[in-house]
Amino acid sequence: MSSPDPLVAGSQRRQVRERALGLLYEAEVKGVEAAELLAAQELALDPYAHTLVSGTAYHQGEIDARLEELSEGWTVARMPALDRAILRLASFELSHSTDISVAVIINEAVELAHEYSTPGSAGFINGLLSQVAAIVRPTEDG
Repeated sequence: MSSPDPLVAGSQRRQVRERALGLLYEAEVKGVEAAELLAAQELALDPYAHTLVSGTAYHQGEIDARLEELSEGWTVARMPALDRAILRLASFELSHSTDISVAVIINEAVELAHEYSTPGSAGFINGLLSQVAAIVRPTEDG
């Protein structure tokens, strides 16, 4: 999978993730397919943001199954929509962007939660993504 250029500044990488998160959230709230939403974009979308959105949507079933298995007392459907989008996005990235460290991916997800979600979301997302990382990248420390 094509990942962001390693020389790209962290703030630009964060903007790419924010854009992807916004699109995933919008698709869910509107009840439309991510591909339909991507096709309707009038402004050029960063290639990595496109990969994040389309990849997350394509693998959503397996991502949700893993999240259901790992979250204690929470079904994916019961999670706030924004938290679901953050968890799905980061889970996809953990599984498919192996050239980006676990720590970076989880930290970015936690920062997105701090900025856009509820006060308790960041800790929940951090814990759940740490479990995901232990499964999909067992040899890398987060």
